[in-house]
This record gives sequence, C-alpha cells and structure tokens, in this order.
Amino acid sequence: MKLVFATNNKHKLDEVRKITAQHNIEVVSLADIHCHDEIPETADTLEGNALQKAQYIQDKFGLDCFADDTGLEVEALNGAPGVYSARYAGGEGHNAPGVYSARYAGPGHDSEANMQKLLQEMEGKTNRKARFRTVIALIIGDKQYCFSGIVNGTITTEKKGENGFGYDPIFIPEGYEQTFAELGDFVKNKISHRAKAVEQLDHFLANLNL
Repeated sequence: MKLVFATNNKHKLDEVRKITAQHNIEVVSLADIHCHDEIPETADTLEGNALQKAQYIQDKFGLDCFADDTGLEVEALNGAPGVYSARYAGGEGHNAPGVYSARYAGPGHDSEANMQKLLQEMEGKTNRKARFRTVIALIIGDKQYCFSGIVNGTITTEKKGENGFGYDPIFIPEGYEQTFAELGDFVKNKISHRAKAVEQLDHFLANLNL
C-alpha cells in the first residue's frame, strides 16, 4: 500500500516510516510526488489543519493521503501555543493573557525562537503542566478518518538535550525525568504523541489490508 504523507519534515517521515514499515506500507513525502506547493493551514484546530492538508493533496494529485498537525498545549497559557505551535514566535502580542491569536502567528518555523518565547511566557509560573497532541487525518478514496495521540508532561525552565526537534528540549513527558531531547529517538518513538497517533493509523491500515 502506498500513501502520501503531506510533509517534507524528515524527522516526522522517519518516525512514521519506522512504525508503518512492518505492515508493508510505503509512505512517500510531498517531495516524492513533486509537490512543492505552500499547502494552506488556515484552520483554527489541529483537526481542521490536518484534514485541510490531506484534502489538498487528494484534490490536486488524486492520491490517498494523510496529514498531521501537532500542538503543544500549556495549561498555564490557556492551551497556547496550540495550533500555532510551529510559528509561535512569528509575531508579538496576544488577544488576551495566555491566548495566542492567529493574526499574530507569523509564517516562520523557528524552533529556537519558539522555545525562547515559550520559556519567557512561563517565567514565574509554578504550574508547568503541558501536553503534546497530534491529530492525523487520513483520506482514502472518498472516506475520511481521524486519529489522535496525547502525551502529558511539564515544561522545563531551560533547554536540555540535543536530540529531537521542535519543543523537545523543554518538554519532560509524564513518568520520566528527562526531556524528549534527552531521551532520544528510540524512547520518543515509543511514547510520543505522534507515535500514539501513528500506531492508531498503522493498526487501522493493517486491518484494512486484511
């Protein structure tokens, strides 16, 4: 089975391919299908963005596709940065304390700037609970499916670890004492939000192939 994963993020591709490989599912990237478009992500929910990206690929290329969207939701910031996690540092300001507004979400995807902004927002806050949430939207033929994965944890006061990407150096998953960036890919791929969502996708596709 061949599916397009609507991303060119090498880290995401590696994570997904390692999980789906055992079921003979070939996952190809946007680059593999020669798609270099700026795919819109204008929804105000993770589910909406994931579905929007998958639908774009199916409409334009006629290929079965899945797409994901991931957000870091911090309790003390009323769920921010949430759907704007990848471009959190793109602009200045909030429409209310701790609530990030789309009109301040810039186009850049600068992980270092995002982490620094979040650490600044969290200065002096004792409640450091947060969760990563990934939503995967799958479109096969004319049918749509959604899968989600959540991992709870806490935000550190400083960066720790050199592995991973995104907010990994400042997020400690529940049940561990190290950040995702310190735990490394092997552990992260077993317990992460994306791993949980991809496992659901993988289980669904495996049964679909029977």
